[in-house]
Amino acid sequence: MATENKTVAVIGAAGKMGQRVSNNLVKSDFRTLFAENSPKGQELIRGLGRELTDSDEAAKQADVVILAVPDVVLGAVSEQLVPLMKPGAVLLTLDPAAAYAGLLTRRDDVHNAVAHPCHPSVFLERTTKEEYADTFGGIAAPQEVVASFEGPDASVRELAEAVIRTMYAPVVDVHWVTVKQLAVLEPTLVETIACMVGALLTEALHETVHTVGVPEPAARAMLLGHTQVALANTLKGDNPFSDACLIAMDYGRESIVKDDWKKVFEDDELDKVITRMLRIKEIKR
Repeated sequence: MATENKTVAVIGAAGKMGQRVSNNLVKSDFRTLFAENSPKGQELIRGLGRELTDSDEAAKQADVVILAVPDVVLGAVSEQLVPLMKPGAVLLTLDPAAAYAGLLTRRDDVHNAVAHPCHPSVFLERTTKEEYADTFGGIAAPQEVVASFEGPDASVRELAEAVIRTMYAPVVDVHWVTVKQLAVLEPTLVETIACMVGALLTEALHETVHTVGVPEPAARAMLLGHTQVALANTLKGDNPFSDACLIAMDYGRESIVKDDWKKVFEDDELDKVITRMLRIKEIKR
């Protein structure tokens, strides 16, 4: 798709994700507009040599409006900008929570899309120092993206995918799902479960070092190596665990994991965690 005549607006261009997507968009053929409300953020954008555009004006001009703002303000920001967008434009958010919760302002002639990066896989074959250093993605290490698009117009979805591939580059593939499916992936699968397990590993390392007294280098080396083996064996089936390890794994599940843990995949639980994440009850007071 030809992109040189298309305009993309980044709302919240000085934020963490705003900067990340902007850094890739400026290297593309897209005409990119940068909008930022905070004075400190505006100073940062100017320091990068980028021209600022008022958010209202950016929304009026853009073919794709990217809301790179905190989840808790997405409702208010969309309420301000969606009425200004031109017919046929795309409103693109980076997380599915607000879209799933119905907090985004809608217009029949504005398309809605959500795209969340998968981040470089733990099993990614890296060949350069830059790829090894890029654990988040969007710089050097290839990653995949999961996205949702609402609307029957294939050409508009093609435009959305072109923007998505650009702002999260380098991208291996874009997987299209529904908004609800994307919400089950993020937060349930990767934040509620995977990120929580990562934090639990850190707590376990702390206990091993500071409570038991194992030297930190030895404990860290053992944990990092065995984390890779655990993921390779369970997710890829590379090697079988020993019988003794399987017994220890069963003991760990009995001691740490609740029997009803799979309830987090139920709709009511998804609604509960998203309500908490977006502070919906606080906002409605």
